[in-house]
Amino acid sequence: MDVIAYVPVRGGSKGVPKKNIYPLGGVPLLAYTIAAAKLSRQIKRVIVSTDSDEIATVARQYGAEVPFVRPSEFAQDMSPDRGHILHAMKWLIENEGAAPEYWVHLRATTPFRDSVLLDKAILNFQNNPSATSLRSAHLAPESPCKWFKLDEKGYFVGNCPDDERSEYYNLPRQLFPSVYIPNGYVDILKMSFVLNSESLNGDKLMGFVTPFTYEVDTIEELEMLEYQLEKNGSYLLDYLKNTNHFG
Repeated sequence: MDVIAYVPVRGGSKGVPKKNIYPLGGVPLLAYTIAAAKLSRQIKRVIVSTDSDEIATVARQYGAEVPFVRPSEFAQDMSPDRGHILHAMKWLIENEGAAPEYWVHLRATTPFRDSVLLDKAILNFQNNPSATSLRSAHLAPESPCKWFKLDEKGYFVGNCPDDERSEYYNLPRQLFPSVYIPNGYVDILKMSFVLNSESLNGDKLMGFVTPFTYEVDTIEELEMLEYQLEKNGSYLLDYLKNTNHFG
């Protein structure tokens, strides 16, 4: 029981109301993340942290535990992750006597995961004891140094002012270092590190590169995921359809 899936699901989504339980392929968005965790060979328990009774009911329906209600101060628009994660860790210690060392932090807004990749990330992290945490990301199509900022007069200026090359933003993307976009596919924390520091990730943040991954923040992204689901299908949806949870 040393590996737990931790799924934070706040009820107050503003961009897309009830985003985390919005139907995708006929099931709530949250269900995909729970299914991926339950199909993992390494994850032994799936816990959802939420301030919403409605979300808690959905989470339990699809096989997750909701052992506590997240306090409102950790469920605001600007609430940092550290607050609700510490609350969950301390709750388990105080109410169950112990808590797992490895916390696989899965965001419901990244629904399409491969459980085999989750297990690979967990094993890679466990085999690197010097790492303080792990985060997933995918390769960015181009460097942010090719982007612009707007100055106070409405003119575009380069995004990387320390780059001394003339009009560096017009250079081919191959002349810039590769950069990676965090995507919420899988993050892993060590409870012993989090409880004994002021940081979640620490200074030895292990990278885990995944395929390109959509995160949901807008209704347009949900529509894109629906199209992707119709075109390619999902083994997670197949799993959900073949259990008593579906329909």
